[in-house]
Amino acid sequence: MTKVFAVALGILTAIGGFVDIGDLVTNAQVGARFGLSLSWAVVVGVLGICVFAEMSARVAAISGRATFDLVRERLGPRLGLLNLLTSMLITFLTFVAEIGGVALALQLASSVHELLIVPLVGLLVWLVLWRAKFAAIENVFGILGLALVVFAVAVWQLGPDWGALLHQAVTADKPGDEEWSTYAYYAVALFGAAMTPYEVFFFSSGGVEEHWDAKELTTMRANVLIGFPLGGALSLSIAASAWLVLGPLDISVDTLGQVALPVAAALGKVGLAVAIVGFVAATFGAACETGLSVAYSVGQYFGAQWGKFVRPREAVTFHAVLMLSALLATAFLMTAVDPILVTEASVVFSAVALPLTYFPILVVANDPDYMGTYVNGRLANVLGVIYLGVIAVAAVAAIPLMIWTRMGQ
Repeated sequence: MTKVFAVALGILTAIGGFVDIGDLVTNAQVGARFGLSLSWAVVVGVLGICVFAEMSARVAAISGRATFDLVRERLGPRLGLLNLLTSMLITFLTFVAEIGGVALALQLASSVHELLIVPLVGLLVWLVLWRAKFAAIENVFGILGLALVVFAVAVWQLGPDWGALLHQAVTADKPGDEEWSTYAYYAVALFGAAMTPYEVFFFSSGGVEEHWDAKELTTMRANVLIGFPLGGALSLSIAASAWLVLGPLDISVDTLGQVALPVAAALGKVGLAVAIVGFVAATFGAACETGLSVAYSVGQYFGAQWGKFVRPREAVTFHAVLMLSALLATAFLMTAVDPILVTEASVVFSAVALPLTYFPILVVANDPDYMGTYVNGRLANVLGVIYLGVIAVAAVAAIPLMIWTRMGQ
């Protein structure tokens, strides 16, 4: 019964934690303009995160060591440092976006200006990371994030032509007034949002903290292979609701409030309140995950003591990075930078950093010195190599497409 509960709870947290500020904004933007014609990019991204999350978690369970610890040892300090700096930059940028997302969600509920809320959010995130237990962070915010299922309810309530939606998704039927370059830009953005690097860093580091071993592999795989796809389905419901409500009115998504408009139109104030709860939970939970991921990567690369289960006095570097990251992210947002703009940039730059994130995982997962008999099988390697090719294409195309389309304008 304990294992069944662990699987169920893990699936719930995977669903609730999959959709962060990047997924919220990007899926709503794409849905309002392209409907479900880019749903294939979400499906490809979800399958990719499943492939590499399973690898990274298996590495953590079998070797008992986290990603950056092994990257530095297996690939050498120079390549490991490049990996560290690139990943830290992207993860920190995502951390900024998530804190800004929490502030925007609270602004919807209170009408208080976001700049007055940002310092409070930064402080709360740091306090939670410093004092709250690991399981509480993962489970509470993950389960509350399930409030975002209200988007799926809204789609059902709107009573769409299901056949037309399915046809649009299956045929990738791009609206005629949109350019192919913009279509490609948003495909890369959706792919980057689904495969954000911090997800595997957090997942594998959490496994080390919780002392996973070979006995936990079944539970871990259930969490990955059921939870992430259901989270992807939730992302598609956000896009579908935006298409049904915002598409006919030619409304583009530039604010978090516009992301919630389809729910308000379909379900009224109660639905809007539930959506805001989901916004706060999803973005706050992702802020905790990204903040931890920055500190995890630094501690692991430099061989310092790290982890939520380690006392602050014994993991000074880890907790100092947590505090410094929260301070810098808050200071960055207090310059009045648009959190939505940061979000859009973070998902595109995530695509650029993907090769440096996932190539080392594939290398270590095939090393018998670390994995013994638990090295990748043929299917994992075939999918891993294919995805490295897809990741390389997305990484090369991301910046040119961002410049060419002026960030999807």
